[in-house]
Amino acid sequence: MTAITQSAITEHIAVPAPPPFTAARQRQVAAALKAVLPARSVLFAEEDTRPYECDGLAAYRQLPMAVVLPESEAQVIAAINVCRELGVRIVPRGAGTGLSGGAMPIADGVVLSTAKLNRIVGMDPYSRTAVVQPGVRNLAISEAAAVHRLYYAPDPSSQIACSIGGNVAENSGGVHCLKYGLTVHNVLRVRMVTIDGEVVELGSAALDAPGLDLLAVFIGSEGMLGVVTEVTVRLIPKPQSARVIMASFDDVVKSGDAVANVIAAGIIPAGLEMMDKTSSRMVEPFVKAGYDIDAEAILLCESDGTDEEVQEEIARMSAVLSASGATAMAVSTSEAERLRFWSGRKNAFPAAGRISPDYYCMDGTIPRKHLARVLLGIAQMEIKYGLRCANVFHAGDGNLHPLILFDANLADEFHRAELFGAEILELCVAVGGTITGEHGVGIEKINSMCVQFAPLEREAFFTVKRAFDTAFLLNPDKAIPALHRCAEYGRMHVQRGALKFPDLPRF
Repeated sequence: MTAITQSAITEHIAVPAPPPFTAARQRQVAAALKAVLPARSVLFAEEDTRPYECDGLAAYRQLPMAVVLPESEAQVIAAINVCRELGVRIVPRGAGTGLSGGAMPIADGVVLSTAKLNRIVGMDPYSRTAVVQPGVRNLAISEAAAVHRLYYAPDPSSQIACSIGGNVAENSGGVHCLKYGLTVHNVLRVRMVTIDGEVVELGSAALDAPGLDLLAVFIGSEGMLGVVTEVTVRLIPKPQSARVIMASFDDVVKSGDAVANVIAAGIIPAGLEMMDKTSSRMVEPFVKAGYDIDAEAILLCESDGTDEEVQEEIARMSAVLSASGATAMAVSTSEAERLRFWSGRKNAFPAAGRISPDYYCMDGTIPRKHLARVLLGIAQMEIKYGLRCANVFHAGDGNLHPLILFDANLADEFHRAELFGAEILELCVAVGGTITGEHGVGIEKINSMCVQFAPLEREAFFTVKRAFDTAFLLNPDKAIPALHRCAEYGRMHVQRGALKFPDLPRF
């Protein structure tokens, strides 16, 4: 392979700067967009664009030059063509529930919202598929499929509001992703528009598609490769029965070991979630789920299938959990109780507002065997940064969601929260994990990409980006850090390959 120097990489990814943002420039762009879109679909007054200044990562905000809300694929193409011809950068946006700043606007750019593309185009119960536009809510797919006793498996905590287009952009998961997979495992086909205004279909409704698997490349690309206009998703039969075990532990190490023991026993639960004492005590008064607030950690382990399968699996999991040190166990006896057990986990984020003015939700993934080690590391960081952290996560696949609690009104607390979060991600990488599981990189974790990937690896990502978007107009400056950014971050933080936590116990 030909050697690539840093200077060559820098030259390779250099992109001409767009014209500076001015009031005249804004009027020019707005007029050009109104010439091809209905006036109601083009927003440029500050009071109209203010709601789009951030996504779910509200700590970072920026007003866009304009917002467009196309109502058809043809209008998406028209808006993209205008932006390309004028050299305007585009930030695609779904429902805005993302937690990594992937949909944060650019001051001299346009936000392209797919919220009005919200039709379920078709549903085929025989092939167990649904064709939907990107603005369709995640939960709405399952609600529409329920008449056929089918549902869409990926279920993010925000599923009542998040859209399927955003799920595709971030490769979203959910509490049932351990058994049923992430978005990438449940999407068969994506129809999207490139920066050149070309409509491209990736994947197929068949079992396989010819050529390279570009669908897997596109899912999780955070709006950097194209704008989604239609998605074909896989539906699965609703299980005959489902029950949840709520197991209490008097030690987080034991709970982490219990997770590994369940999987080692050859059991793949429908869901396997962990919450520490801080998160249980935070959630219980909010939803009254019946959680053991004296336990150091609780596990929620769900089994689904036929009545016989569920009964057998619940018995096997109960035996493993008991042998792993569970101090108490409760098994749901009705569907209402099962949903109540899950309600606490799914409402952990909003419940944080009961005990803290602000929270910073991280997202990293680690090998399951290191769950206890990382939890102990986070506990040490709480002392180091003087901030509390509530841990809720998809324990079965090692996807952590630490909620760092802080008060933005107090000087330096958000800065400490950022440093806390970055150190958690560095620890994830140090134990062989990754800096994100389902929230994406966006702007939040772009510096942490410098920890995870070497320059040549990041150059490979830029090469893919350039293949789809030569002018770098689609969601630029997100997800992939430039060399100069990593050089600056390295001077401040990164010690690549060095274990920063040698004093922690090894498991």
